[in-house]
Amino acid sequence: MFQRRQSFLVLTCLLISCLLMAACSQTEKRDESKQANQTGNSEVRDEMLIGVIPAQGSNQMQLGADKLASLLTEKLGYNVRAEVYPDYNGVVEAMGAGKVQMSYLGPLTYVEAHERYDVKAIVTQLIAGKPFYYSYLIAPADSAYNSLDDVVKHAKNIRFAFGDISSTSGSLIPGIALKKAGVFKTQQEHAFKSVTYTGDHTATALAIQNKMQDVGAIDSAYFNNLVKQGKIDGVKIKTIWQSEELFQYPWAVVNSIPDSDIEIIRETMLAITDADILNAFGGASGFTNASNEDYASIRQAAIADGRIKPRE
Repeated sequence: MFQRRQSFLVLTCLLISCLLMAACSQTEKRDESKQANQTGNSEVRDEMLIGVIPAQGSNQMQLGADKLASLLTEKLGYNVRAEVYPDYNGVVEAMGAGKVQMSYLGPLTYVEAHERYDVKAIVTQLIAGKPFYYSYLIAPADSAYNSLDDVVKHAKNIRFAFGDISSTSGSLIPGIALKKAGVFKTQQEHAFKSVTYTGDHTATALAIQNKMQDVGAIDSAYFNNLVKQGKIDGVKIKTIWQSEELFQYPWAVVNSIPDSDIEIIRETMLAITDADILNAFGGASGFTNASNEDYASIRQAAIADGRIKPRE
């Protein structure tokens, strides 16, 4: 009997010892995980929010953003959510306030966010295999206006539509061209019959198609994708001006995102073939790496337009 009790006590002690060792091992693993996820001023997180500018209809963008968030949740091992913001600048300010850790921005809003909050571009989309797009001026197909010169010459008769005021292709780049031509300074000071900011590229395209506006500024990739998807009738609209090449919209992250997570995000996005995700972002054909240097020309344009101040 004594030997049985002794054996039982020995087994109990061994079991307790094993449990204690397992608990210690789990604690060490958690500590190691925390250290591995921390670089510089990075922080351990259990959730990340992606902020998305409203470049086109929010429903389609939300679908694509949600599917991207699900992919990243699986790969990163913590919850990722996505939210389409009502305007471009709202995403920039959300990053600055620490509410958004990753964002889909226009080139201009990226430059502004980088200047204010030192966020960094990590990925951009490809359109037909290339990381470029253009600013278009579009008009109804039966319009008498066929060029930028026509727009300048007949400005007093034209209802002009920009997109969001912080849009690169829908505001900054065409705005600079019109300023150089002497027909536009601000929404209140111009030579046009009227100047409107529609808020996104879909709204601009529909306003031109339905002849609610005479000439509109729009992103070439979003315009072509709207035609491809049948959301607007390309036969009813013509392109009357095209800018020089613009580097595509970046996905940017705040400094608290660890380098290890950035690599996972890049690898995940570069492998995406899901049509819902690709179509949500201008009908992309895929994604590729991006960096701050890719947006140097947009930064110079923003400085020239008084949007940001040059660093001393």
